[in-house]
Amino acid sequence: MAEQAKFQKMLEILLMLDCKYGRTIQEISERFEVSQRTVYRYFDTFKQVGFVIENKNRFFKIDKEESSAKDISQLLHFTEEEAFILGKAIHTIEDGSKLKDKLAKKLYSLYDFDRVIHAISKKEETDNIFNLMQAIKQQKQVVLKEYKSGHGKNIRDRLVEPIDFTINYMGIWCYDTEDKSNKIFKTARIKEVVITNTYWEYKPKHHKGITDIFRMQSFEPIAIQLKLSMLAYNLLIEENPLSEKYIKKIDDNTYLLTTDVGNLIGVGRFVLGLPGEIEIIYPKAFKKYLNDKISKLKF
Repeated sequence: MAEQAKFQKMLEILLMLDCKYGRTIQEISERFEVSQRTVYRYFDTFKQVGFVIENKNRFFKIDKEESSAKDISQLLHFTEEEAFILGKAIHTIEDGSKLKDKLAKKLYSLYDFDRVIHAISKKEETDNIFNLMQAIKQQKQVVLKEYKSGHGKNIRDRLVEPIDFTINYMGIWCYDTEDKSNKIFKTARIKEVVITNTYWEYKPKHHKGITDIFRMQSFEPIAIQLKLSMLAYNLLIEENPLSEKYIKKIDDNTYLLTTDVGNLIGVGRFVLGLPGEIEIIYPKAFKKYLNDKISKLKF
């Protein structure tokens, strides 16, 4: 096995051990197609660099209280926002610097690395997201077992072609083979993900919508432009770092945000929370939306 591939596999196993319930040697061996003896060798390597591997009834996991690194997933995972902030910092280094190139390569290799995020604490959700990742790689259809609809009134299996995840793996863009349409399925509402032997049949019809800077999703983006005060600008980039890519400075006290949003809910909450600090340039429909919301306020 090439050294790079071996290192990646070890990192994947290490991330797999960063879980609540633990993993069996057989489970790890089968998932990564290595011998059980090799898994034990990897465990020895992890211990040598400061990780304590806890064994409860042959279920192994990282003991965060005893290990030198308290949360390996936090060390190896970057959200899109974190990657953007780190990337921006790296690119302030003078061009042509070997250090800059090295840091950039490390960042992007970790950002694109297949990993299950630390925010997921339930073993079932972790397994489901891993299976969805594998199905996307293999371009296979999956069955979302006992998927709960929005209000939990409709619980049934759904045969879909997974396309891509939303922010922090909270949802998955899929092509629904029954409805013949693209939509988001919430990962927390899936009981189990079963990868079928059937390859994608509808790839030309795959389409994922946008996730805007306020974390709203849609297939029909709405173009907006807002004039922000310094206070509004500072709060926006603090709460939503990705928004900085869409902001132009007019002067020391005025900034212009030009972007697309999935709907008016997220941006509406932001504007209503800062009265007098934001001017709506367009669209007119946004002004009407806010006026309707204000008229319903109870004092």
